[in-house]
Amino acid sequence: MVKSREWSRKTREEVITLHRKGNGYKKIAKKLNILRETIGSIIRKFKAKGTVETLPGHGRKKMLTSTAVRYLKRRVEKSPRVTAEELRKDLSDVGTEVSAQTIRRTLRNEGLHARTPRRTPLLSPKNKKSRLQYAKSHVDKPQKFWDSVLWTDETKLELAHGSTLCLEEEEQDL
Repeated sequence: MVKSREWSRKTREEVITLHRKGNGYKKIAKKLNILRETIGSIIRKFKAKGTVETLPGHGRKKMLTSTAVRYLKRRVEKSPRVTAEELRKDLSDVGTEVSAQTIRRTLRNEGLHARTPRRTPLLSPKNKKSRLQYAKSHVDKPQKFWDSVLWTDETKLELAHGSTLCLEEEEQDL
């Protein structure tokens, strides 16, 4: 039978107290309105463990040691773009076989969450130079001139919902 819930410590202590006073399982069950099988379970646990405390469970052992977790954390902080698959291969080389998902879960538990990097336009040295040259040649222009300049970097602009305009020039005077 599957255990559905843990009875309160007070209730378990009361079961043990009544049992020590010489009451039988049936009498205790009737008095506390608890199943007789549950009363037996509480008493057997007390006799075996000597306590009515909720003892910690014994789940599966962790796949990664604390040393491996520290290594993963250090490696990700040093190079944030490293993938879980690369980390898995590194651990595999030293004899620890785990899945990439285990690594992701472990890093998440350590407070390191995956983020998609912000996409920024890539400017070549030539583009940077031409921009600087343009800005220097027009440095004396009034603010009204600069208000009419649109820097685009080949970015899609949404003019209205659903229609887009793709500009491919470095700059465009309006």
